[in-house]
Amino acid sequence: MKSVRTFVVVPSLPEPLEPLRQLAYNLWWVWNPPALELFRRLDRDLWEQTGHNPVALLWRISQEQLEQAASDQAYMAQLTRVLDSFYIYMNAQSWFDENFPGEKDDAIAYFSAEFGLHECVPIYSGGLGVLAGDHLKAASDLGVPLVGVGLMYHQGYFDQQLTEDGWQLESYPAHDIHQWPATLVHDGEGNPVHVSAPLAGQTLTAQIWSINVGRVRLILLDADIPENTPPLRAISARLYGGDSEMRIRQEILLGVGGLRALRALGISPAICHMNEGHAAFLSVERIRQTMQEHGLNYREAREAVANGNIFTTHTPVPAGIDKFSPTLVKEHLGWMANELGISIDEFLALGREDATQAEGSFCMAVLALRMAYRANGVSKLHGEVARGMWRQCWPGVPREEIPITHVTNGIHTRTWLSRTMAELFDQYLGPAWVETPDDPAVWRRVDAIPDAELWRVHVRRRERLIATLRGRLRDQLKRRGAPPADIKAADEVLDPEALTIGFARRFAPYKRATLLFRNSARLAALLNDPERPVQLVFAGKAHPADGAGKELIKEVSAVCNRPEFRRRIVFLENHAMDLGRVMVQGVDVWLNNPLRLHEASGTSGMKVPPNGGLNLSCLDGWWPEAYNGKNGWAIGDGRTYDDLAYQDHVEGEALYNLLEREIIPLFYDTTEDGLPRRWIARIKESMKTICPAFNTHRMLREYTKMLYLPALRRYRHIAAEGFTAARGLAAWKAELGRNWHDVRIRDVSADAHAVLKVGDALPLTVRVHLGSVRPKDVSVEVYHGLLGTADRIMDGTAVPMTHVRAAENGEHVFEGSVPCAHSGRHGYVIRVVPHHEDVADRYDQGLLVWE
Repeated sequence: MKSVRTFVVVPSLPEPLEPLRQLAYNLWWVWNPPALELFRRLDRDLWEQTGHNPVALLWRISQEQLEQAASDQAYMAQLTRVLDSFYIYMNAQSWFDENFPGEKDDAIAYFSAEFGLHECVPIYSGGLGVLAGDHLKAASDLGVPLVGVGLMYHQGYFDQQLTEDGWQLESYPAHDIHQWPATLVHDGEGNPVHVSAPLAGQTLTAQIWSINVGRVRLILLDADIPENTPPLRAISARLYGGDSEMRIRQEILLGVGGLRALRALGISPAICHMNEGHAAFLSVERIRQTMQEHGLNYREAREAVANGNIFTTHTPVPAGIDKFSPTLVKEHLGWMANELGISIDEFLALGREDATQAEGSFCMAVLALRMAYRANGVSKLHGEVARGMWRQCWPGVPREEIPITHVTNGIHTRTWLSRTMAELFDQYLGPAWVETPDDPAVWRRVDAIPDAELWRVHVRRRERLIATLRGRLRDQLKRRGAPPADIKAADEVLDPEALTIGFARRFAPYKRATLLFRNSARLAALLNDPERPVQLVFAGKAHPADGAGKELIKEVSAVCNRPEFRRRIVFLENHAMDLGRVMVQGVDVWLNNPLRLHEASGTSGMKVPPNGGLNLSCLDGWWPEAYNGKNGWAIGDGRTYDDLAYQDHVEGEALYNLLEREIIPLFYDTTEDGLPRRWIARIKESMKTICPAFNTHRMLREYTKMLYLPALRRYRHIAAEGFTAARGLAAWKAELGRNWHDVRIRDVSADAHAVLKVGDALPLTVRVHLGSVRPKDVSVEVYHGLLGTADRIMDGTAVPMTHVRAAENGEHVFEGSVPCAHSGRHGYVIRVVPHHEDVADRYDQGLLVWE
């Protein structure tokens, strides 16, 4: 059959159940258990078979079952209660409405290559996507006027299956996206809305899907339509699939196509947030649109657009950054350079760390950094790492002044919290834990929860975890064709009462999944102690192209199959949000042992404390901010070694010592009533200190106050009165660039023999040659601080100097002083940098003169 005409038949719901359709198509039900329970009650087996998908459930359930539910008074009463909650939620005044009423009409577009909203929408691979999904949910809760933009992957990431010897195999089943809680967007005449963009001599066309996430909307582009050739249709097939050509095409669809999709829907975002560099091409498309719509040239439009872009980097190692060859960029984006009115070499320079070099790959993160008003890492430590990683983009600028800040990641607590624990919080914390989960005072009420009740809830979740894992293990053994005896033995794997340690994340070498396997005899003694048994649960996927990651999975699988470990260690296939939820809700300890400075943040460990689990982690990512010595455990002391084998040895020993001397004894140390009260005290400390700080409500408030609103206000200013400020700033930069060669520091005068005390100041007089540059267009500064090794200034501070008078021959005199706040050996140096009230990044032109 060469041509098949299609049509869609939707379920015929009895009139009393018609509201179920609205609920099914809004993912608000994901973090509202009573709403989720409405669908599960219709048919529990079908709920599991459909992957917890309410739309697929309604498509497949029998008409008879629907009629029965419609006549069930108890069911209808629950439906009424859920609808009341839903309508109140959707229409209530939000935090954003109350605090920023003048800003709610300006849209913030949040672009991400993946979104992890729920397992029934499998367009995510791991932490980046799950964070993006939690970002949208928190934006909905807080009423932030945000719209998400991503791609509709018909095959998702991949399904994982292990061979008998533990080698990962990937399969890509095609999903029926018509049975997802997503709606195809149509125009006023009932036709699908399409957007298109040039692509390597072809035209790429995409249709648009929309998903409701509470009060927030997610827009997804879909290239798998008849208007495209088969290679172009494949662009929206697989997440992170294919070669570099496929990746650049996906990122063009995301950035360029995504911005065009928003315009097609009547949305003109004031702020565009790039969640990683995958979406960075939106910046040049936004410049192109601004040029066309407002008659600006490239330089003027760039000044305007950069003030409305935010970039979040999640990658602490260069190997994780998308880079493309110049040939590939020319082939796919030469048309964009032409429309911007710049040469292809100028376009390529936008993505090169050293823009003056004519060679080198095109880096998406560099493009995003150059085109953003502000950039941020995702933990305090990662902010420091990112400033060092991208120093070459700001030559001559001290590391601490690299314009990359940080907003530490968080989790959407209600998405990851077990229902039984939520009910306990309702009883003892009150409704405030839902409304303001970032309020420390709310979480201090945890102390009021009786130890016995808290422990009982956690133990039940561990029991459910073990039951679920046994069922999944049976299923994966059946798929593998294991003997009946092995399948039957799965019912005896793991112990519901044993200390359970979980490890679930992407399998990459730096995450060191096998660190605990360095000493098999010592591990066997720990796990098989008859009085104090311990068990390990592993899950995670390796990227299909990551051979080293696959070898780690194979090694873990081999250990699982050894006789002494068979009942104590399991590896669960096909890690996704459903398995992740069960694990974080049921484990006692969450293990995280990456190489330090390689984990940007890590959010899986944040999901454990609200469920009564504890973290055991290296001091990397978010953990240095969270760990206080009483709310979990730290592996090692945060030191790094050049010898990675020695690093593994030191931290492997530290891990074993913690387990043997602290963690296991504490877990099994019970009082006469059978409660491990010292362990429970640590759980409560973990809840009180981690839950209010590491959630997406706190994170979204920080993004809003630190990044979104300042960018919005700058964008409004720069765009006002026909982009007058943008035009003026572009002209000012051009003139300053032409004349900067005149700027040099002639003379510095100070009392070199002065003996100063804390509280004094060292006066300075500086003579600077500015030539044609006006004094008001520069800032002459004293950069000073305590001296470290090799007489380098450590953590320096810049103090502006005052223009005193003009001297002869284009020279000017400036005066200032160095404050003496601390004793010790100090150093200072004079520098000259550009100054303009509308400049967001005064180093973006690379104009900087040091003494």
